[in-house]
Amino acid sequence: MAATRGLRGDTYLSERPGQLTDLAREATEGGAKLLVAVGGDGTVNEVVNGLANAPDVELAVIHRGTGGDFVRTFGISHRIEEALATAHDGATREIDLGRATLRTWAGREGSIWFANIGSAGMSGAVAKRVNESGKALGGTISYAWSTLAVFARWRNAQVKVTVDGDEKSGAMFDVIVANGRYLGGGMKICPEAEPDDGLFDVLLIGDLTKRDLVATLPKIYRGTHLPHPKAELLRGRDVLIDSPEPLPVELDGEQPGTTPVRFELVPRALRVRVPG
Repeated sequence: MAATRGLRGDTYLSERPGQLTDLAREATEGGAKLLVAVGGDGTVNEVVNGLANAPDVELAVIHRGTGGDFVRTFGISHRIEEALATAHDGATREIDLGRATLRTWAGREGSIWFANIGSAGMSGAVAKRVNESGKALGGTISYAWSTLAVFARWRNAQVKVTVDGDEKSGAMFDVIVANGRYLGGGMKICPEAEPDDGLFDVLLIGDLTKRDLVATLPKIYRGTHLPHPKAELLRGRDVLIDSPEPLPVELDGEQPGTTPVRFELVPRALRVRVPG
């Protein structure tokens, strides 16, 4: 089907987690100018980590995963025929990338790129639960169910967040550092985020009750939940998050480690094929 759309080239298949990063780097070093990633947000994340130092290479995405949050911001269709058409004939948009420096599960400091959203707090635990329990129900239902299940036993933490030198601290459930608008299988968590404006949208989610979550969750899918009395939206390029107890960190739906974490925005670091 791809060939009938004029997309011809080498095919690389991943056999283990993280391998797509190496394959993307290998392809760009071999002269590739367009990479077509077939998969979900985790696939996009791995490929982006292989493209971060190749600014002349373009990325197209054929969504075949669960969440599909990266493509939603750009209006890239989940329908394979339309996504292939965008990959071949779409416009090019230069977008920002985020770089997270965190504590990996191995206990070492690690640096990982992300294209869509990073976070620290409950959403990291939700991502971990979804990835470990499976996604048979589909992205939206799997993430919504896991959000409710994790929230039922989650206890907020004292968190210190510094955005471009402006420090905020207090009891928080989550800190969202958004380059794109969506996470969790279609939650429009930061509806005004622009992936090429040189700034993260940083959403601080305070001490929510169960009633707050039940009342607000449908609004999040519509992107009508802000402003909210228990949330604060900031914007900046450099975000530091720390807590007395390590909090799980999420990057593009993956859960690579814990706080302390620093998110840095790198402007116009990725070229993406989007609908013309």
